[in-house]
Amino acid sequence: QVQLVESGGGLVQAGGSLRLSCTASTSIFNIVRFNTLGWYRQAPGKQRELVARITLGGPTNYGDSVKGRFTISTDNAKNTMYLQMTNLKPEDTAVYYCSVYARNGAPYWGQGTQVTVSS
Repeated sequence: QVQLVESGGGLVQAGGSLRLSCTASTSIFNIVRFNTLGWYRQAPGKQRELVARITLGGPTNYGDSVKGRFTISTDNAKNTMYLQMTNLKPEDTAVYYCSVYARNGAPYWGQGTQVTVSS
């Protein structure tokens, strides 16, 4: 089992920045156990969508709408991944979830953190 705890959400004006954090209960950078780490978001009435994802030992991918504005990063020593969000837009308003997928396909999700961008 892996527990993921997000923090850092809040209310920000358009053009502003926020940094989300996701701390895991175990090392999620073990390439033998885990496949991908990432951030997803879900706005009201919409499907959950990919924001940013790291494939361990592979590429980093971003959703088209956040490329150039958001950056995913990790701190292996702290079992933590981050999502730095800049130039935020009202359409970025959503609940943001961190996620880890194990090699056996098992998904683990955080509880979500609300990001609200006012115009």
